[in-house]
Amino acid sequence: MYDVTALGELLIDFIQNGISDQGNPVFEANPGGAPCNVLSMLEKLGYKTAFIGKVGDDFFGKMLGGVIQETGISAEGLLYDKEVKTTLALVHHKEDGDRDFSFYRKPGADIMLRKEELPKDLIENCRIFHFGTLSLTDEPAAEATKTALSCAKEAKALISFDPNYRAPLWGSEEAAKEAVWYGIKNCDILKIADNEIQWLTGKSSYDEGIEEIRKYASPRLMNVTLGKEGSIGYCNEKKVYCKPFISDHTVDTTGAGDTFCACVLGYVLEHGLDHLDESRLEEMLSFANAAASIVTTRKGAIRAMPSREEVQALVQEQ
Repeated sequence: MYDVTALGELLIDFIQNGISDQGNPVFEANPGGAPCNVLSMLEKLGYKTAFIGKVGDDFFGKMLGGVIQETGISAEGLLYDKEVKTTLALVHHKEDGDRDFSFYRKPGADIMLRKEELPKDLIENCRIFHFGTLSLTDEPAAEATKTALSCAKEAKALISFDPNYRAPLWGSEEAAKEAVWYGIKNCDILKIADNEIQWLTGKSSYDEGIEEIRKYASPRLMNVTLGKEGSIGYCNEKKVYCKPFISDHTVDTTGAGDTFCACVLGYVLEHGLDHLDESRLEEMLSFANAAASIVTTRKGAIRAMPSREEVQALVQEQ
């Protein structure tokens, strides 16, 4: 039995790491992809995880396969495509600290996963199934994702969803919103970023955005991440705001939301969803905010996740 099985993209994040002697930007090849970022943090917290996805049968794909096994994530569900190359993403940092993504994915191996290739045992034997929208952008991966989700629901697994909206990967906003609503309507646990909920619902107030979601869907736990402003948790009629852990050593925000998401899933694995009162919501969000803060002080994500002890030390310090 796996604690969490995740399906989706596994790719290389090329993150700028300095300037060459000739004045050219130097990019470091960091293993990435939101689902495996989440699983990597869960492994650091001591949970058993498995990944389902596809990479190219090339240098980067083999590198990624080695990395996830190195972290302890089960690679039983990782497939290698001999025809299509591993997906690549270039991450540029804007002046305001936000990120801009350029994807090399027309196609990329991650969207070539077919429903016939799904390892059903990894889905049927997990406590939580986690996914996002990047596997819903194109076929055949979209059909594979929906098939896996149905399988997980039949097996009574909790469903976790993070939109992880990346505009350049979608043909239209309408198609992207349809996919996000599909995920929200089928999940028990929702992690959504501040800009995503405003984009999706058209509401500037997060409370109003949550109410808009509740008109059409009923996730049992919804968390809105606010970047350097902290996070908000909504469960039943309860709402808890948690302050951020601001660091003077932030160098890269890639993977911060995934780190947060993983910590929430770890808390749910330990405490369930039925008894999340204000005190527990605050405890959950505080730990998740602290972990996300730590990962921003390191380049990349999969190999940058903090240990439980590091996170606990930061929480106690503040």
